[in-house]
Amino acid sequence: MTQWRVASETGLLSEVLVCAPDHYRWLPTNSISRHTLAGERQAPAAHHLAAQHAELVAALEQAGVRVRRLSPEPHLPYMVYTRDSVVVTHRGPVLCQLERPQRRGEYAGLIDFHAAHGSEFWRKSSAGTLEGGDIHILRDGLALIGHSGGRTDEAGAAQLAGWLRAEGWEVRLEPFDEHFLHLDVLFCMAAPGLAVACLDVLDPDFIGWLKGHGIRCIPVSYRDVMALGCNILALGGGQVISARESTALNAALRAEGLAVLDPALSLFTLGGGGPHCLTCPLSRDG
Repeated sequence: MTQWRVASETGLLSEVLVCAPDHYRWLPTNSISRHTLAGERQAPAAHHLAAQHAELVAALEQAGVRVRRLSPEPHLPYMVYTRDSVVVTHRGPVLCQLERPQRRGEYAGLIDFHAAHGSEFWRKSSAGTLEGGDIHILRDGLALIGHSGGRTDEAGAAQLAGWLRAEGWEVRLEPFDEHFLHLDVLFCMAAPGLAVACLDVLDPDFIGWLKGHGIRCIPVSYRDVMALGCNILALGGGQVISARESTALNAALRAEGLAVLDPALSLFTLGGGGPHCLTCPLSRDG
């Protein structure tokens, strides 16, 4: 039986799940993609999408991560954002409950994938809606779950929080405006004790709570946030993946002593997802 476990957003990433963008296209399902579609940008060509996704996979493999692949399905173009359908916890995978009709069918492929690898679900979301982009396992025993009433609602967040609290975890539920799609548009961990965050938008009480837990934040502007500039993937071991287009943040991360792997991902960020959204960590050490 496969024992996939994740007890920290910043532990050394050893296995990850991605999905090729064979059928990906921009859909008007969030404020970011709607803004893109309202402009004059042309729909991305399949080979350009494949090239950018290959850069992401190459960065993961360069960092020594084993990359597993989910089979894409033609009628589910947003499967490429593997973060949302399943979140792996310290006790194993949790099947989420996606909110958008265009994405609800993704559950089937994830059930099949985990079954094929002998990976049993620890829990299955059944109250309200719950999406992985709103779930942050800050470190072992400490979690953060955002709820906007959009993708994740309070009932879905509370159900997962209850399961984690029964395990002795401290969990904070953080409300935010659904304009921002998922909490990982506004906040992501970069390394132990270090996060990136849109301080202009997030509640000062939340920032204070992070400080109380020894987590400080690199500030990211609203403009950069809406280009998915805050959406990064901590690899552990002093490395992080951040989109090449996030130049200011990447410089700040390097100033912190982190090695930044920076694939070009503009065609995905224009649709509402960056490195964090495009990856589902299956296993982390520590």
